[in-house]
Amino acid sequence: MASPYVLVLYYSHKGAVAAMAEQMARGIERSGIEARIRTVPSVSNDTQASQADIPDDGPLFCTEDDLRNCSGLLLGSPVRFGNMAAALKYFLDGTSNLWLTGELVNKPAAVFTSSSSLHGGQESTLLSMMLPLLHHGMVLAGIPYTEPELMDTLSGGTPYGVSHYAGKNSNLSLSSEETALCQAQGFRIAELAKMLEA
Repeated sequence: MASPYVLVLYYSHKGAVAAMAEQMARGIERSGIEARIRTVPSVSNDTQASQADIPDDGPLFCTEDDLRNCSGLLLGSPVRFGNMAAALKYFLDGTSNLWLTGELVNKPAAVFTSSSSLHGGQESTLLSMMLPLLHHGMVLAGIPYTEPELMDTLSGGTPYGVSHYAGKNSNLSLSSEETALCQAQGFRIAELAKMLEA
């Protein structure tokens, strides 16, 4: 039997969501479970465009098996008009086989996002990412207020999932509170994965 892992699946345009994914992985690994980081390819309105199966750099593209065999899931996207990015939505739209067979039922999941404006639709984006996970029968977990950074943050952070305020030019690094919340969310999903698999 393969070792359990939590899948950190994201799409990142300017790097902020990727930085969050790295911090989530630290939290997961603190729990003693492998963190498997995967991304998805961009989508194009040019129907002739295609990308290689393996990206030139960074994490590998997620496969259906990566998702099928995970013990838990952290799903991340930048805000796009109050919704998840098209690349992530496109990937999720292709997971009907997993839905038909119930492969993801009862696995823990959480969501995370980043926006360039402080009130740019972070919470609606997080909620939009939850919808397909609910259809898959996953067990959603947010961030509890027992995490003190949730009350202390002056930038990102919501009980629906971790968020990051990247700034108008998407050049703001993760704050100490955002970093702590990312790690806490990763740790929480890993711990829930252990409990739900027991």
